Amino acid sequence: MEKVVILGSTGSIGTSTLEVIEQHPDAFEVTALAAGTNVQVMIEQVKQFRPKLVSMATKEAALSVKEAVATSVKVCWGDEGLQEVASHSEGTYVVSALVGSAGLPPTLAAIRAGKKIGLANKETLVTAGHIVMEEANKAGVPIYPIDSEHSALFQCLNGERSEDVRRMIVTASGGAFRDWSRQELEKATVEQALKHPNWSMGAKVTIDSATLMNKGLEVMEAHWLFNMPYEQIDVMIHPQSIIHSMVEFHDGAVMAQLGTPDMKVPILYALSYPNRMPLKTEPLDLVSLSRLDFREPDYSRFPCLKMAYDAGKAGGTMPTVLNAANEVVVATFLRGECTFLDIEEIVARTLDKHANMRCPSLDEIHEADRWARQFAQSILANRTA
Repeated sequence: MEKVVILGSTGSIGTSTLEVIEQHPDAFEVTALAAGTNVQVMIEQVKQFRPKLVSMATKEAALSVKEAVATSVKVCWGDEGLQEVASHSEGTYVVSALVGSAGLPPTLAAIRAGKKIGLANKETLVTAGHIVMEEANKAGVPIYPIDSEHSALFQCLNGERSEDVRRMIVTASGGAFRDWSRQELEKATVEQALKHPNWSMGAKVTIDSATLMNKGLEVMEAHWLFNMPYEQIDVMIHPQSIIHSMVEFHDGAVMAQLGTPDMKVPILYALSYPNRMPLKTEPLDLVSLSRLDFREPDYSRFPCLKMAYDAGKAGGTMPTVLNAANEVVVATFLRGECTFLDIEEIVARTLDKHANMRCPSLDEIHEADRWARQFAQSILANRTA
C-alpha cells in the first residue's frame, strides 16, 4: 500500500488526487495533507481520509481545523508545518500540487527524505530544475509527472531510448483566448480569461493558459524531466485537448497519448506506475469526436510563450525571474487591478532589468525570486500612484 502525502490537498489537483485514492482504498492510504487557508474543505478531507498530520498556511486556519477534527490528528502551520508534512516519516509518496514557487522547498524536503514524488507543481523545476534533479538523482528518488502533457511524454517514451527522439511536441488547447486578436485582448476581463474551453483548473493556471505562459513553463519542465534540449521541444495548438503530447523519433514514427481531458487519468498513472489501474472516467469516443485539429502557436499574439523559451535557454536565474514576475502580475490581474496585456509587458520589463546569475545556489534563486517580485510590484505601484 502506498502511503500518500498531498501538498495542496484543497486545490484542483489535490481534490482530484483524493478522488482517485477514494476509488482504490486497498492501494492507497492518506498519511498527511497540507493546504492554504481553505478550512472547510480541509476539515471535510480530514474527516473522510483520517490523515495523521495536517498543515495549513496560517496559524488561524490551523486552529480552526484543530477545533473541528479528532485530537489524534496533529495540526501545524506555516513553512515549518509544510516541511513536516512533506517529510512525514510514514509517507512513501508525496504529491506536490501547491501553486507557484511555494512548492519548491517542501518538494526538496520530500526528495531529501527519500519519498517518491508525483509532480504537479511545474514551478519547482522551472525555478530550480538543476538543483531538484541533482537532489533526486543523488537520493535515488523517482519523479513521476502529473501534468497531463508530461505524463503523455512519459508514457510515449516508455521503453524507448532518449537518443532516438527527434523532438517532443507539447500540445496546448490555446486557452480561453486562442482565437482572439490583439485588439480584443486589450479589453479581456478576468471572467473571460477564466473560461477555459476544455479543462477545469485553478485560477492561476487558467490565466497562465490564456497567456500561453503555462505552456512555456511546461516546456521548461519537460526540459528538466526528460533531459531534452529546448531546440527539441515544440509546442502545438490542439484545440480539442485529446492528444496530450507526442514524441517524434528519428525514423519518422510519432507516438501520441490520447484521452479525455480528465486530470484523474495522469494522477492515477503517476501513483500506480508501472501498473495501470481501473478508473471511473469518461471513455474516449473517437467516432463522435470525428476530427483533431492542430496549428502552430502565434508568438506575436501570445509573446509569453517566446519569453519562456528565451528564459529557459538563458538558464540561470532567468526562469526564476520569469515565474516570480508572472505570479505577481497574474495575482494582480485576478484582483482586477491591471489589464490582461499588462501581464506580458511587466514580465518582459522585469526580465530585461535582471542581471542573470549562472548555476545559482538555492539562496541565489530565493534572492532572484524576491527581487523579481519586488520589481514587478514597483511597476504596478507606479501605475496606480
